[in-house]
Amino acid sequence: MSVTVGVVRFPGTNCDLDTLDALEELGTKTELLRSDDTSLQGVDAVVIPGGFAHGDYLRTGAIARFSPIMDAVALFASAGGPVVGICNGFQVLTEAGLLPGALRPNAGLSFLCQPQQVAMASVNHVLGHGLALSEELSIPINHFEGNYVCDPATLQRLHDNDQVVMRYIGNPNGSVDDIAGICSESRNVVGLMPHPERATSELLGSTDGTRLLNALLHAASTCQLTSATRLEEE
Repeated sequence: MSVTVGVVRFPGTNCDLDTLDALEELGTKTELLRSDDTSLQGVDAVVIPGGFAHGDYLRTGAIARFSPIMDAVALFASAGGPVVGICNGFQVLTEAGLLPGALRPNAGLSFLCQPQQVAMASVNHVLGHGLALSEELSIPINHFEGNYVCDPATLQRLHDNDQVVMRYIGNPNGSVDDIAGICSESRNVVGLMPHPERATSELLGSTDGTRLLNALLHAASTCQLTSATRLEEE
């Protein structure tokens, strides 16, 4: 089944073209969505890529979450549509209330740009198809505010509901419980700090990101949105 993945561009986003290219290399159709759009153009999945949305002023993602496109993303997510936020996109999803917790400056206050080993903590989400529990992947990170935090009650819910998607092997930024990514209780919204679009070629040092993107395409092809949302998007 052919699917179309929408990639959102905010002012300051700088990983949108990388993400589009990585998805197109997998043979899928893509749609570049602007932050001031009010419709997702009927796409089957949404990726909010990395970058510095609105210059990361105020807090990372705090301004972007008020963009018109985010109302459409929230509606799509509530209907079961696959939504993935990468790095800055993860920050936007927490600010928008689509994922719990928050991202704060890295421990040591250093910008991190490096290969990173992560282990799959769950495969019961839209990035899990074809992957095994505890499987290790090499996915690069590129962030200053990637330190995931939440209160103890939220962390307990994440554990109880199997919402921790992946954990760092050798925590680089101080994230609570080594968390590198989480999902919503409904499993269709995922946020992760590592950049899978930067791990799609041996020339880049790893092809492990391709497996995560293929899992997203699988989720998009099997997702059944509510008819009301499909009509709204069309």
